Amino acid sequence: MILVAVAHGSRDPRSAATVRSLVAAVGRAAGGIDVRPAFLDLSEPKLGDVLAGLHAEGHRDVVAVPLLLGSAYHARVDLPGLVAEATARFPRLTVSIADVLGADPLLEAVALDRLTAAGADPADPGLGVVLAAVGSSRPSANAAVDRLARRWQVRHGCLVAPAFASATKPDVPAAVAKLRAHGARRFAVASWFLAPGLLPDRVRALAEHCAPGVRIAEPLGAESRVAELVLRRYHDARAAQARTA
Repeated sequence: MILVAVAHGSRDPRSAATVRSLVAAVGRAAGGIDVRPAFLDLSEPKLGDVLAGLHAEGHRDVVAVPLLLGSAYHARVDLPGLVAEATARFPRLTVSIADVLGADPLLEAVALDRLTAAGADPADPGLGVVLAAVGSSRPSANAAVDRLARRWQVRHGCLVAPAFASATKPDVPAAVAKLRAHGARRFAVASWFLAPGLLPDRVRALAEHCAPGVRIAEPLGAESRVAELVLRRYHDARAAQARTA
């Protein structure tokens, strides 16, 4: 069985480099599972080309694990569409699609560690944390980020507000204004992004303009707990496949 880790892709080369580092970390932890990177768009190799190459190598069973933090358009439309195209071309190829990474406790822990590494203290009641994510036209995907922000605020004591880099509101300036209105005197940005790129850079620029001195956390990146979650999604998909066989 092959694990194809599928990221969105970006014009920023740092993004693809981070994905490849994460895939390498998954491979080291995978205990013999063959792990390949693929991208939906903008970066190479494209998913369709990877699946075609696997078919040519003689592989017949693949699990595609989306390296996506929310269940939105790319997970619900783009990825299934590309898989359907490939399996129509190669009827002997079976491709199972695992769940997105989502707001898993492992990723929450990584994001909080990134925040503290940036010099922010989540237990500081005067701290306002902007939880920055991509954003989606799908309300349920944005709602998951909002729930995460509320959970952090209850658990850790700081003020937390979600913000989105594209597609929806609130944006970073609106989140900073909300936090300031509720008494925040210091600010930090928690990154709900897998990798660096144009959108995280946009978030950084807006936050530094609105709140000089803001602490900016790094994206989740090629961290061992992220790799662990990718493998968990793979094994869950394999188990579901076995139950329906």
